[in-house]
Amino acid sequence: MSRQEKLAALASTGVTKAELDNIDGGTARGTTAIADGDGVLINDAGTMRMTSVDTLATYMGTKITGGSMVYLTSSGAISNAASVAFTQFDSSKYDAYVFYYYYVIPATDNVYFIWNSSTDGGSSYAESNGDYKYGQSGAGGNVAYGYVNASYQVGSDTNEFGITGAINLMQPHNTTTYKYFQSSSGPTYGKTNGEIATDTNDYGNSYRISTADIDAIRFKFTSGNIESGEIVMYGIANGT
Repeated sequence: MSRQEKLAALASTGVTKAELDNIDGGTARGTTAIADGDGVLINDAGTMRMTSVDTLATYMGTKITGGSMVYLTSSGAISNAASVAFTQFDSSKYDAYVFYYYYVIPATDNVYFIWNSSTDGGSSYAESNGDYKYGQSGAGGNVAYGYVNASYQVGSDTNEFGITGAINLMQPHNTTTYKYFQSSSGPTYGKTNGEIATDTNDYGNSYRISTADIDAIRFKFTSGNIESGEIVMYGIANGT
């Protein structure tokens, strides 16, 4: 085939010079944002094929090793919300979950930061007295919610910056035991007198008195809305 015939054949494909330049190894890399539905060119056993970034993301997810912490979702900046719920549970991928809460401030002064669990994907939450039990410094009792912090109430006055910390939920899909929710570090929060305090003895140890599978969690305060803050959910990969 002559050079002119080759050029004519290439022109008939509709491929432009700029598009061909993009597969040149010497082409400068750009900063075009990647979005769902975008395509990726791959070498599939010697055949060049196009796949989607969504397919690539799913494949990469299967390569996450057991014990890895995987970002799942964030509440984003909370603004006067009654509660914040998380439903991104997947027992086929994760054995446990970690929630980080950053400067979560109540709209109402002198309240506790709490959680409720769901077994129907968040359609309803267990919130009756006796559904949960907590224990802190030898104390404890049956309550209608699990405590994130059990020692001090959280304030909303000037220079009271809310509650910050991390809390773990272990094997919520395990149907042979109660579900334990435990702080992994002492939370930092603004007390009702405006003082910032860290109580390393306040582990927020609470559990759901049920062996039912948990597939959604809701965070709120014992009274009033959440004025501001952010909560982020991570999964601990089980490696399967």
